[in-house]
Amino acid sequence: MIIDQKDNTSIITQEKATIIELVKKLQSLYPKFKGNNIVISLTSLRPLILEDILEFLQLSNQHRKSKHSFVIVTDKIDLNTVPDELIVVPTMQEAFDIIEMEEMERDLGF
Repeated sequence: MIIDQKDNTSIITQEKATIIELVKKLQSLYPKFKGNNIVISLTSLRPLILEDILEFLQLSNQHRKSKHSFVIVTDKIDLNTVPDELIVVPTMQEAFDIIEMEEMERDLGF
């Protein structure tokens, strides 16, 4: 797991471990990230299935309730199968675009 910080966004890149191991690690390290937007980059992992992405649902819901963005980046899954509660995009640029839009919405009171 590689952690980068860009402004108020934590970018977490997973290269080797399984999704379940990553989610457990994120849950234990969550206090470190809870005040930031979070981008999870899964672009270097093997093809993913919907169940892999659903592992992040609880963490995503918890983080979004605290008025921060939680975005998963992968181009290895059919985005049409992902539930609306999760934000999954194919590129890092789209992740940053989503965060920017959500921050504007929060500033406007949505």
